[in-house]
Amino acid sequence: MPSDPLAPLLDLADVAPALEQARAAVDAAMRHRALRRSGGPVAAEVALRTSVASAALDTHGFDLEGVRAGVVTDPVVHGALRATAALDGLTGTWTRAPRQVLARLHTLVARDVVGPGELGRPVNPEVAPRLDALAALVAGGTSAPVLLQAAVVHGELLALKAFAGPNGVVARAAARLTLIAGGLDPRGLLAMDVGHRSREPEYVGSANAFATGTPDGVRSWLRHYAAAAERAAEELVEVCEKAIDGG
Repeated sequence: MPSDPLAPLLDLADVAPALEQARAAVDAAMRHRALRRSGGPVAAEVALRTSVASAALDTHGFDLEGVRAGVVTDPVVHGALRATAALDGLTGTWTRAPRQVLARLHTLVARDVVGPGELGRPVNPEVAPRLDALAALVAGGTSAPVLLQAAVVHGELLALKAFAGPNGVVARAAARLTLIAGGLDPRGLLAMDVGHRSREPEYVGSANAFATGTPDGVRSWLRHYAAAAERAAEELVEVCEKAIDGG
């Protein structure tokens, strides 16, 4: 048995090069000159875009400008916005008490969607062992690349369907939190969910493939994740260029 449970995933065909290419694209985007003076506005715009995209991936799609203007009252959209706003404050706790943070994220996301008795609690107690295993990974059980860790967190939470209501929004928030806490995206500038939504059929198909647990299924998901990260890096550059232009 390997000492690192995620290490074998890097041996799947084309996975390691895809993740390395995505990491290079992210690192390049993070060096954009606009971030030296306009980091705050850029982060706010990315937060809005990724929250709207995450809600849309849970079938609650609304126009970005409508959400920006405050005319959208959809509870899943507002839950996604709350979760995104909370990520920075949850960073330190994530690697110490992942189960506690997942409960908090679900409460933020679903408080206006499901009953109070369902908030923060897995729907089915049978998923507890896999949630515990996932928490052990988050709490230092792997030294795999952060993007790989985020992909596994995201894919596993989708596969488990652990939480009532918009479980996907919780999964995507937890994955972004993994990128923030792991240092790949410390300022929360990477609109990963925009990347996922831009490739939505692939996102859905590869997530279902990941849930099978087969090597080909996992490989499909990890390759999608790398492609989504590259698209998220492009989105960051677009937002930065708009900030420079004063848009």
